[in-house]
Amino acid sequence: MSWNNQPSPAPRRPGWARKRVAVPVAAVLLFAGVGIGSAQGDTKSADGDKPTPKVTVTVTAKPAPVKHTPEPAPTVTVTKTVTAKPKASPKAKKSGEAPAGTAVFKVWGSAPSGVDITYGSDGENLDGSGLPLTRKLKVKDDALYYQVSAQLMGGGDIRCSVTIEGETKTGHARGGYNICSAQLNGDFTGGWG
Repeated sequence: MSWNNQPSPAPRRPGWARKRVAVPVAAVLLFAGVGIGSAQGDTKSADGDKPTPKVTVTVTAKPAPVKHTPEPAPTVTVTKTVTAKPKASPKAKKSGEAPAGTAVFKVWGSAPSGVDITYGSDGENLDGSGLPLTRKLKVKDDALYYQVSAQLMGGGDIRCSVTIEGETKTGHARGGYNICSAQLNGDFTGGWG
């Protein structure tokens, strides 16, 4: 209240407060106008929407003149079944056998994205590739172990084995980037296990 008992005028809003309301309202109006304008631009005139009539004409084909040809005589087919004699196959080795003094490394299965294979002894490490893989190495007297390792380069299901003098160790890997590993160790008596 002022000194003469008259109500004081309402305080005037600062300029920034008016802009705070005016700018969002202007933006909304702009976007509404753009939306309405683009919606009206997609409409077609009534003349362009009329379908054009299509006419289908069906013509009956005249039958082709039939030439009178004599029918061929029936043919006779004779089928003879012969049973093949089995061939003499060489004596198959057991899957775990390896020639004396030889280490046999095997990797087999499915590896659609590829497989990284290494094999060898404690003194040498060799690369292998492709499935199925079979490699042989001469067994050295001073070797402590022989091993094979195959890592999947994505999905797959593989098996691996090492065989020396009738002893076999096997491994298995399934799934992305898993490793199949098999190792035969030398013992104190000169055998493998």
